[in-house]
Amino acid sequence: MSENTLLEPDDELENGLAEQADLYEHFRIEVDKGQTPTRIDKFLTDKIRNVSRNRIQGAAQAGNIMVNGKAVKSSYRVKPLDVITIVLAYPPRETDIKAENIPIDIVYEDDTLLVVNKPAGMVVHPAHGNFTGTLVNALLYHLRDVPLFSSGEVRPGLVHRIDRNTSGLLVIAKTEMAMNHLARQFFERTTQRLYVALVWGDMEADSGTITGHISRSIRDRKRMQVYPNGEQGKHAVTHWRTLERFWNTTLIECKLETGRTHQIRAHMEYIKHPLFNDEVYGGNKILKGNQGSKYKQFIENCFTICPRQALHAKTLGFTHPVTGEWMNFDSPLPNDMKTLIDQLRKYSNITK
Repeated sequence: MSENTLLEPDDELENGLAEQADLYEHFRIEVDKGQTPTRIDKFLTDKIRNVSRNRIQGAAQAGNIMVNGKAVKSSYRVKPLDVITIVLAYPPRETDIKAENIPIDIVYEDDTLLVVNKPAGMVVHPAHGNFTGTLVNALLYHLRDVPLFSSGEVRPGLVHRIDRNTSGLLVIAKTEMAMNHLARQFFERTTQRLYVALVWGDMEADSGTITGHISRSIRDRKRMQVYPNGEQGKHAVTHWRTLERFWNTTLIECKLETGRTHQIRAHMEYIKHPLFNDEVYGGNKILKGNQGSKYKQFIENCFTICPRQALHAKTLGFTHPVTGEWMNFDSPLPNDMKTLIDQLRKYSNITK
């Protein structure tokens, strides 16, 4: 087996998996001389660790399995000296993912999918440094009798993710068909996602649009960099509107036209309104207001109330893969953001 390019682990991706079109796993297998005729889906399931037969069959249906340069069906029988190449939508893990009995907030569930409300602080997907306690670990336990989740695949059911310290809604597919259908919706941008964010400063208008390519920073791998002229990175567009103004911060709603890694966080820093208490993008410092001791103490208390970037994935809409019905879900602001906003509202009223 060769030509094996691993997807770099990243536990804080925000973009839809279908939009990561350049992130695939490539395999090339030269069959031994003594190989007995065997169905290719069974052959590859035995050869590639932690990849289910369903996943192999899905790759074959998509034309992603080639034998001697020609696409084959999953029923093809492997012969000696065949050269097999396969492209998977995501790579298998070298480390098994363990099911863990972790409580999850399920907003909706049927035989095809479920929608969960993820708390801040929970990593969505196991990766370097976070192999336990993630949403996927919890889902593997909750859905342990569902075939898609008993296979040990790297990303069972996930078609999009949100950052560890962002709260809010995620849709999880329970079948291969649902996963492919939802992934296409995210890729074609027919889903609806609205976020609520608290940003530093008084926004200059009541609404606006931020356009700027996004790519990972060369200087700091934890950060994303905005390139306004599109010289590198991927096209990214964020629409925003003001919900409420405080004297030192603004509560806004963000609608994603694209779904790039850290898109809202990077775009807001780019226009000099970083998210409140976003330590990666500089929002965990006092950026507006005086430096008096009482004000400093107030802001420090606010940081303690909401000890993460003030960002919540509030609304999620998509077409149901089976019924064709438009599904729309709304998640109330979590307690940390509600309490933070109440404190800022009271402080703003006092300082008027």
